[in-house]
Amino acid sequence: MASAPSPPAGQPFVDIHTVLSDCNDGLANLRDGQQPIRAGAAGGGSSGEEKKPMPLLARQISLESGIAVLDTGKEIKRGSSRKAKADNRVLSRNGKSLGGLSAVGGDAAHRKGDFNIFRTKSTLGSRQNSLLPSRRENGPDLHRADGAPGSAGMEDRVNESVPAGRYFAALRGPELDQVRDYEDILLPKDEVWPFLLRFPIGCFGMCLGLGSQAILWGALATSPAMAFLHVTPDINFALWLIALAVFVAVAVTYTLKCIFYFEAVRREYFHPVRVNFFFAPWIACMFLAIGTPPRIAPKLLHPATWCTFIAPVFVLEIKIYGQWLSGGKRRLSKVANPSSHLSVVGNFVGAILAARVGWEEAGKFLWAVGLAHYLCVFVTLYQRLPTSEALPKELHPVYSMFIATPSAASIAWKAVYGEFDAVSRTFYFIALFLYCSLVVRINFFRGFRFSIAWWAYTFPMTTASVASIRYAEEVPCAFSKGLALSLSLMSSTMVSLLFLCTLLHAFVWRSLFPNDLAIAITKDRSGGTRSHAKEKRHAK
Repeated sequence: MASAPSPPAGQPFVDIHTVLSDCNDGLANLRDGQQPIRAGAAGGGSSGEEKKPMPLLARQISLESGIAVLDTGKEIKRGSSRKAKADNRVLSRNGKSLGGLSAVGGDAAHRKGDFNIFRTKSTLGSRQNSLLPSRRENGPDLHRADGAPGSAGMEDRVNESVPAGRYFAALRGPELDQVRDYEDILLPKDEVWPFLLRFPIGCFGMCLGLGSQAILWGALATSPAMAFLHVTPDINFALWLIALAVFVAVAVTYTLKCIFYFEAVRREYFHPVRVNFFFAPWIACMFLAIGTPPRIAPKLLHPATWCTFIAPVFVLEIKIYGQWLSGGKRRLSKVANPSSHLSVVGNFVGAILAARVGWEEAGKFLWAVGLAHYLCVFVTLYQRLPTSEALPKELHPVYSMFIATPSAASIAWKAVYGEFDAVSRTFYFIALFLYCSLVVRINFFRGFRFSIAWWAYTFPMTTASVASIRYAEEVPCAFSKGLALSLSLMSSTMVSLLFLCTLLHAFVWRSLFPNDLAIAITKDRSGGTRSHAKEKRHAK
């Protein structure tokens, strides 16, 4: 047997042998769904038909890189180099050597149910074949042969930021949480996803609702205008403890999601609606600080409290407001929605907390920043420019966000400047008018699927109630006191109903956390979207 020729000097030795299996005929028969031909039956028949030879199945293995190339044994004509490359397919080193026969369909279907594509890269551990040289330096990508969407390609598509317009095109609903019928997603819809993947950032809305209720009942207990109610401070203390416990539970759970499924958190950050909910944890912390019972904290809080809670809000504002100002793909006229008020109301809540720690000048600064951007959001949502996505005709609890910002601005001015003067009353009257315009259309709020994000829409009603109490203190009369009492009862009733619905969905119906389909959309339009567009063109 002749020895293999030695390689030229200066080139690495790559020894590729063609491995021919003894049972190639059996493998080919199995591939075509036929029974294997036994040796004794090969010459038994005398039919006139000449049987076609089965295609030879060969595999070339590189001893240096371990890459296996599948050769189907087809004849290659001149000028068909592309077809030759398609027939010689690179097989992955996962034990499935015949995977190249269905590299496009089977691997994509297998990867669609892989939840690891949203996992944090550091938690995946060492990859398979980590001792081998890098694929990019020593050979082709084993998982992207022939255009097959392997794990590397799928992770690249997940890691890329999804444009804001893509969310509007693929999702529907006021919260952009429902996938359109003709869209495909990266994860299966008929399977129950891991709990952390189903835990959205909107869960911090519960902390906003309960924390604002603690502030409301603290105001009812201490306000001279509401002294006729004889509200005990114990209600404020109990609500504050409940709000603190819920915040700790939600914060720990979402922190675990950030640790193990950071790619899913990135998807939520790029979501044009949910990006505003990243302000919710810090606003909830400021609510807890403002509503702290007197028996626990002194009248003036430590300034470090304000610095700790306002720093993340300020960083997020620089990022998001900069996108609005730069006029890029995430400009305000493109991504504006009612939940954008969450990114503005944090300035006014921070101004109230600044007054509580004794830093009035810092509160005035935040109030001015909040006013400038509130006017931009308010005008943009009222005009609905042609470049922005149209809001649905039916009402939704998300519309209550219109009440939050002017009410918080009214309370913040009173806290910073010390009196409920003309500026505070102006913003309070704006909030009161918007409140009335929504109340008269209460019938349109029916028929919506319950969502945990609804909790975020309870604190605007509570903020309007607190502003009414401050107005009753400045203008004490039967009308102002009755208005403050009515709004307080309405907000407390709404929070109680949502609390009951949350318990029923969590422990009775077990439907509180459905699959979060909004984070699993593809970066580009899928084939279903293209076919849907073709159908629309044919219909025209």
